[in-house]
Amino acid sequence: MPWSNQPGGGNGGPWGQGPRGSGPTPPDLEELLRRSQDRLKQILPGGGGRGGGGSGFSPLTIIIILVVAAAFIGYNFFTFRVQPDELGVVLRFGAFNRQAQPGLNFRLPYPIDIVYTPKVTRVNRVTVGQVGDETGTAGLGRDIPEESLMLTGDENIVDIDFSVFWIINNAENYLFNMQDPEGSVKAVAESSMREVVGRSNIQPILTQARQITETDVQELMQETLDQYGAGVQITQVQLLKVDPPAEVIDAFRDVQAARADQERIQNQAQTYANRVIPEARGQASQITEAANAYRDRTIAEARGQADRFTKVLDEYEKAPDVTRRRIFLETMEGVLSDMDKIIIDESTSGSGVVPYLPLGELTRPQSSSGGSQ
Repeated sequence: MPWSNQPGGGNGGPWGQGPRGSGPTPPDLEELLRRSQDRLKQILPGGGGRGGGGSGFSPLTIIIILVVAAAFIGYNFFTFRVQPDELGVVLRFGAFNRQAQPGLNFRLPYPIDIVYTPKVTRVNRVTVGQVGDETGTAGLGRDIPEESLMLTGDENIVDIDFSVFWIINNAENYLFNMQDPEGSVKAVAESSMREVVGRSNIQPILTQARQITETDVQELMQETLDQYGAGVQITQVQLLKVDPPAEVIDAFRDVQAARADQERIQNQAQTYANRVIPEARGQASQITEAANAYRDRTIAEARGQADRFTKVLDEYEKAPDVTRRRIFLETMEGVLSDMDKIIIDESTSGSGVVPYLPLGELTRPQSSSGGSQ
């Protein structure tokens, strides 16, 4: 593994560098030995034999001193502590050896073993498009147009500020595959956002497609970082500000208002069409049903008359005289049924009936409007 890939960047390999800022700094051996000698001289009887008048050490004192020294050396040179939110990565002679879980762990003295303790549960945040706001709230930081201005697929410019939240999911890859993890995540975030915005139109990005944009950027970032072997997991992409450039924002607002009016008029027209078209279809269906009914009635009447004529013809062929008389009587009945009729028996012409007597007038009902004489 090239030493330039290790944290701290190509300074001559593990022998010429100390642990990363996230790990404990190993003590200076010479300084520790000198301090131990000074403390030992202070606790020894007679000042450690100075002046030649000091008494000798008892075995118990020597054992206590040795135990204390062994405990001190063992704790400072052979153990290290990993916090609950950290994961220990142990290098032996510059090569990866093992991972250490939270708690007290054993190691060989520096520089044989080097320990890094990255915080693997902490959620990190990097913001693209603005700087100076730790909360990531839109409009509170200083805008960086070089990062936030992007070109959409329909050749419009949009100003986007967004934040990316990420955690470490592979400590070994995180430590040794990226020299600047935060800078790499920010560069991948900006590149992914530009790619997603470049294949989208500005209108959906400004309105209803914000969630879709965030999801697409997160997936593209994760895919790119996995190809790099970065050991980083993207947990969320959050859009802070999505606006047109400040120079043309008034024009964009006018366009938005015009589009809103267009949608409102279209909705009104669609509502009118939804009301008129069913009414017209209902009227057309009514006319069609009435025409079908008239057709069926006319056809039925014609068929009935044809059947009646056929039956009359059959009866006429069986008894022509009787049928002829019956037809005559039925015809006269139909003709005279609505007429006023006066029947005079010719055989009684000499009975004194006056021929010019207006018998029809006598049979008519008297008008109620006539006055009494």
